[in-house]
Amino acid sequence: MPRTSDARDRAIATAERLFRIQGFTATGLIQILKESGAPKGSFYFHFPRGKTQLAEEAIDRYVARRIDVLRKISANTAGDALKFVQQLFSTFAAEMVATDFQYGCLMQNLANELPSLDADLTQRVARGFVDSTAIVAEHFKACGFTPERASSTAAGLVAALEGARTIARLERTPDVFKALAEVCANRWAASEG
Repeated sequence: MPRTSDARDRAIATAERLFRIQGFTATGLIQILKESGAPKGSFYFHFPRGKTQLAEEAIDRYVARRIDVLRKISANTAGDALKFVQQLFSTFAAEMVATDFQYGCLMQNLANELPSLDADLTQRVARGFVDSTAIVAEHFKACGFTPERASSTAAGLVAALEGARTIARLERTPDVFKALAEVCANRWAASEG
């Protein structure tokens, strides 16, 4: 019976972690191999196109997990736009704290450096933002927002979350997420009043 190896999964997980912490360009294959424990021969067997293919798979895995989290939060807050937003901010804040403010958003990190490096990876990252923003817009539509308002609110919320993650990393505190949740609560209260 052939021996199974988790070298492929370890390489993807290690690349994702390193891309989230230090970015694409600063992460070398030698570092990925060393930290994942994947043998070089095994790496090129699983990723014949090298670092680019590894990045594609790390992006796909990250986006799938992000969409799963968004869907779970949406299901937990069905019909309540404000609770949805508050739970999003608290979930992102909790992840920042749990990773000691080391992990940025994989898509945001790659979006900042890939356009000049790789058009295909840039498109994959862009698709990740589009797909995850669509999940947020779906929730707002289910809360009674018009399609236009749902789309614009979702786009603004995703941008706010990404910016908040950057600020939280710099300041090493989740306070920006709390501030954004408060702004949203005040906005919703004002629009209902």
